[in-house]
Amino acid sequence: MSWKSPHGTPLPDWRQRTLMMGIINITPDSFSDGGEVTDITSALVRAQSLLDQGVDILDLGAESTRPGSQSISEEIELARLKPVIIALRKKFPRVPLSVDTYKSAVAQCAVENGADIINDVEGARWEVSGKSSAMAKVAAQLKCPLILMHRRKEANYKDFWPEMLSDLKLSVNFCLEAGVTPEQLWLDPGFGFGKTPQQNLMLVRNLEKITALGFPIMLGTSRKSTLGLVLNEKNPLQREVGNEVTATWGIAQGCHMIRAHDFSRLKKIIQMADALRRGQTWAE
Repeated sequence: MSWKSPHGTPLPDWRQRTLMMGIINITPDSFSDGGEVTDITSALVRAQSLLDQGVDILDLGAESTRPGSQSISEEIELARLKPVIIALRKKFPRVPLSVDTYKSAVAQCAVENGADIINDVEGARWEVSGKSSAMAKVAAQLKCPLILMHRRKEANYKDFWPEMLSDLKLSVNFCLEAGVTPEQLWLDPGFGFGKTPQQNLMLVRNLEKITALGFPIMLGTSRKSTLGLVLNEKNPLQREVGNEVTATWGIAQGCHMIRAHDFSRLKKIIQMADALRRGQTWAE
């Protein structure tokens, strides 16, 4: 079985090819594109541009998660997010919409107003009481797909891989206990979140360790600081080649979806990487 939208919006089949998730940041302070999308009009323009590039899913975020960013209230987040979701749902009724939030109340409101997928950078571990996760409960109640990202505040690992995999398993267990069905769950290794540059590179290099957990994987390295360090490039907009290489390597390691800001070049790179992964089974 494949993942399903609570609204019946057709979700693309990740078993057939690598999917493309396009980022729409409705924020004044995101690290590479803060302030570009500030209202419904600019959100619609950005969405059309990404769809013209061939993206499968639009991912909407209203709170920056860059290092050092300030958290905002649910009210502010929803004031930015809700009108854009409603407008996009009306303009593009068949396009899957994802909401990038770690707050269960924001996620619930977003899904009730048309979002199809929850993309949680805290891996359903932000609002937890005992063995119960508020985000997991919302996803189960709404029968909504949930992307669980790995994140720590600091890169405080004694043994990186066992601890990281244990963290992801804990996120998954919260969801399964709440009643989220396995086919609705995705994992994101959290490139750039609570990890050293070396650990970020190791994540992509050995992504198969995470795919071995049995869930589809989303990878998002787009424009992040580790790419800038490797490429000696301070301008996030000039780091696309880093994203292209990490996407190619990630696909070779079993990644099923790439999350990025721009797919104008990346789309063909993903197509080629898919063909290489399939090899003899590739067909036009």
